[in-house]
Amino acid sequence: MMNVNSFLHCGTPDAWLERAAGEIQTLLIDHANCEKKAASTAINLMYRYVDKPDMLVQLSKLAREELRHFEQVLGVMADRGVGNVHLSPSRYASALRREVRTSEPGRLVDILINGAIIEARSCERFERLSKVLDADLAAFYSSLMKSESRHFGVYLDLARDLSDDDGNRFEERVAHFLALDAALMTSPDPDFRFHSGVPMSNDSSE
Repeated sequence: MMNVNSFLHCGTPDAWLERAAGEIQTLLIDHANCEKKAASTAINLMYRYVDKPDMLVQLSKLAREELRHFEQVLGVMADRGVGNVHLSPSRYASALRREVRTSEPGRLVDILINGAIIEARSCERFERLSKVLDADLAAFYSSLMKSESRHFGVYLDLARDLSDDDGNRFEERVAHFLALDAALMTSPDPDFRFHSGVPMSNDSSE
């Protein structure tokens, strides 16, 4: 399986890690939201693409694991007395989604590539966070890296398999979305979220 650090075009900026260490509550709340959204994405694909049984099986497994991770984050929040309040979504997922093509099979290929990149970025952040947070959180994020890396591989393999129906545009589309991911990670971002870019201030935007 490809290493996520060699797949992504850039690492998480140090400024984001410094902000994360001081904003544990926001980090955990938005992480829980990300796990919930990841499960929702897999389930929505299962409803839309009912004619792809192999993909349905893979997506079903992913959805179960994402919901389990959601429960685990909620457990960490409960242990730390963090209430689950509403946070506005980050710009990250919506910026990737805006670049998804509207016609098939390109739409599905792009959604799967986005899934792979989001999972890869999450895994990369888990690894970086495990180096800067307290021992309990570091152990928690370390425990998530293996499964998230597997999710990244599943989405990437599914997109690659389907790209034959898309005129073999797989590498082109991967490069396009990886460049967008890198731009979002390294540019100023007004909101601190799990997938946000370089923090613009020390004020929490909730």
